[in-house]
Amino acid sequence: MDEVIKVLIIDDSALARQTITEVLSGIPDIKVIGSAPDPIIGVRKIQAERPDVIILDIEMSRMDGLTFLRKMNETIDPIPCVICSALVEKGSPESFKALELGAAAIILKPSVGTKKFFEESKTRFADVVRAANLCNGRIKQLTPSQARLHSSYADSPRFKQPEPAPVQIEDVEEVQELEPISEPAAVESKSALKRDPGSPQPKLSADVILEKPNPSLAPIDTTDIVVAVGASTGGTEALKDFLTMLPADSPGIVIVQHMPEHFTASFAQRLDGLCKISVREAEDGDIVQRGQALIAPGNHHLLLKREGDEYYVEIKDGPLVSRHRPSVDVLFRSAARYAGKNAIGVIMTGMGDDGAKGMKEMHDAGSYNIAQDEATCIVYGMPCEAVKAGAVDKIVPLQNIAGEILNIAKTKHWR
Repeated sequence: MDEVIKVLIIDDSALARQTITEVLSGIPDIKVIGSAPDPIIGVRKIQAERPDVIILDIEMSRMDGLTFLRKMNETIDPIPCVICSALVEKGSPESFKALELGAAAIILKPSVGTKKFFEESKTRFADVVRAANLCNGRIKQLTPSQARLHSSYADSPRFKQPEPAPVQIEDVEEVQELEPISEPAAVESKSALKRDPGSPQPKLSADVILEKPNPSLAPIDTTDIVVAVGASTGGTEALKDFLTMLPADSPGIVIVQHMPEHFTASFAQRLDGLCKISVREAEDGDIVQRGQALIAPGNHHLLLKREGDEYYVEIKDGPLVSRHRPSVDVLFRSAARYAGKNAIGVIMTGMGDDGAKGMKEMHDAGSYNIAQDEATCIVYGMPCEAVKAGAVDKIVPLQNIAGEILNIAKTKHWR
């Protein structure tokens, strides 16, 4: 078995600390080594035993999570932090600030719920923690210029100081840890977990959402090109760099970025203010048109559809596919089925293999597919799996993807 990933939870809610611990319990390669009600106590626990990943709330007493995150990423040897906050449900500016300060990922804080909720939370937390752990050391290997271009740590102050300073936290009397709670909510949480077998749900394929493309029913040729993009860990900054390089008359783009519910609207709004093209969260029935990028809403699958010469999107609920919702495999399968050789596929930085099968289906349907190269990926998981699947036509650095798409869309020489 691979080495166990040690996790420290810093959250001022005793219920949240307990719930996250329970969600992560039973995952063989992850171990919660402790928790703290605020960052000040958290630092002392880090000094006693260094975790591989920190799960961090934003709103806390004595020191907020963003201040701690900034101080952590000013150190010579930062620990990857996953922001776990109810604020992400509001799409707050603090969430984007967390990404700018170097958060490895953002996930919605779990609440008491059904067995299905805990199964899906277990899957999401496992993937996020593993992805964050891969950032250990990986970020330090990037030069400052690479980091500014390719990393979600791009705006971290540690890249702007020649000699990063260690974390400086004032000396305060330690606050006593809260006693284990016994509220009805916590009891319900435990009973739900007892029904949970203790391991992530089986990995489902795109078959549960959409049938496989039928080669004998290939889409009719059209002059319009549509671009389907998938990304995960590190993708928020990668997408920003990619989309800001595109001119206003770029081909229509549909995007799946693994992201929490209610977060994607603010993410799209932020990008819209930076890009020449229009960027917004997709709504069911939206037309895919030139000069616009549509981003899948968090916790919903995004499918590309076609009626006559016009492409549009469908927003669907459904189970996790490749352990994600939205799933890149679902988007890519729909692109293979309804766009075929009229599509360009792009797979970017991310952990796991979501998108590899769907991209192979796009390739078999005649699409032209691009993968971000290993050197510019925060996590070279998804692109690597797509390459291994024989789904990729060209591997390029992040900064070249926009130009490659424009050239291919103009010449259409692959068709």
